[in-house]
Amino acid sequence: MRGPSMSQPFLLAPIAECAPGPPRAELRLAVLGARGVGKSALIVRFLTKRFIGDYEPNAGKLYCRLVHLEGEQVAVQIQDTPGCAQVQEDPVQVVDALSRCARWAEGFLLVYSITDYSSYESIRPLYQHIRKVHADTRTPIIIVGNKADLLHARQVQTKDGLQLANELGSLFLEISTSENSHGVCDVFQYLCKEVSKIHHSSNTDKRRSSIIPRPKSPNMQDLKRRFKQALSPKVK
Repeated sequence: MRGPSMSQPFLLAPIAECAPGPPRAELRLAVLGARGVGKSALIVRFLTKRFIGDYEPNAGKLYCRLVHLEGEQVAVQIQDTPGCAQVQEDPVQVVDALSRCARWAEGFLLVYSITDYSSYESIRPLYQHIRKVHADTRTPIIIVGNKADLLHARQVQTKDGLQLANELGSLFLEISTSENSHGVCDVFQYLCKEVSKIHHSSNTDKRRSSIIPRPKSPNMQDLKRRFKQALSPKVK
């Protein structure tokens, strides 16, 4: 049975959770992965520290919250996305929505469940698609193996996640969203820091490019020499 298609737009208006006030630094993150891997639970755990086990089918919410990042308050927008395991099976139906999400976001969490090997297999094509949209390899992508507490139902070994991350040049973490919020917070905090670094780097490059080089001061001795040469009679 095929899962629901991602062909419909799923970038929705932000939920009104950012307090009004002066503009702040804004980071845009996206959480991608197969259906049922715990993407929504992961996001809610980070934002509220609470774990909610049951969710209605994911319609693609966009969460917006103020978070503290190294002493600075930043606005973080997190795009929750519908399950996209079928990206391997029917890429024509999902490529547009996936591309919109990839263009919008600045950092990505690719999530699979250690209890579902097919969700693990969906990570590579997702990663490759993001890299097609973001040719700049600085764009941070973290691979997350979720539901690490369900060891009795494990289908994906830790070494498999590490091997995939090494092949793709990505960071890898195994976490349990249900057991505690520490691992979840670590993942999001690290992703936010990496995106923030790119912001600072881009702003520095813009400032450098906007500075007009100051003309060099003329060499007075050289000017005097040229002036004398111009006034002196030509040597026959």
